[in-house]
Amino acid sequence: MPSATFDFGGKVVLVTGVGRAGQIGNAVALAFGTAGASIVACDVNAVGVIERVREFAAQGVDARPCAGDLSQPDIAALAVETAIRHFGRLDAVVNVAGGLTTYGPIERLTVTDFDRELSINLKTTVLVSQAAIAALAKTEGCIINFASIAYFQPQSPMAVYSAAKAAVAGFTRSLALELADRKIRVNAVAPGMARTGDNVAAAGQGAAYVEMEDLTRGVLTLAVGGPGAPTGQVVQIAPRASASRESAPRGGG
Repeated sequence: MPSATFDFGGKVVLVTGVGRAGQIGNAVALAFGTAGASIVACDVNAVGVIERVREFAAQGVDARPCAGDLSQPDIAALAVETAIRHFGRLDAVVNVAGGLTTYGPIERLTVTDFDRELSINLKTTVLVSQAAIAALAKTEGCIINFASIAYFQPQSPMAVYSAAKAAVAGFTRSLALELADRKIRVNAVAPGMARTGDNVAAAGQGAAYVEMEDLTRGVLTLAVGGPGAPTGQVVQIAPRASASRESAPRGGG
């Protein structure tokens, strides 16, 4: 289902990890914008996120940038403030920011490596979610986090990344219970390796990839509210059945 079949007109969506063209955050933000949402695009890369917002504007998407390190509470708060200041509301937060930075033998892992992996995958998710609660309670909005297929299918050698994404999954399920009385839904996607230029360069054409269209459709589906809308779910997004299985899919977010 293309994003044009969704209707997020009048909604405001904050997406993290939007700074690089062709990556997941960029695709998610553009999909929401194409479906009518106004976007707050966040990334640590100020130049990159400003360029993405300009590209969105050229496609008719109303977006505002917020640059900074979302593992810092004041920057997480600034992202939410950007939504309220420019658009007057916040309906959804999509915590895409993260990534696999510790691929390799555990013996080579340093404390710095460990802290970075947890910071970009878990800490940013926690802080942005925390900052957004008051605004989302007013709109009965939602949070969508990025776990990984590695949560369901442990892979080697990526123990710390798998642990970080398992923590995101656990955080999602627990926070959904905590925020239920405020009518804020919290879910996560757990994708396999997405088809991006970086991943294809690293893993080759024969690897099994999640297509970006499938990934964005999964995220937008979770953002649709209404009676019976899910909360506390961690939804796997796997490569299409026809994809090659020559190499195991790594984490997607």
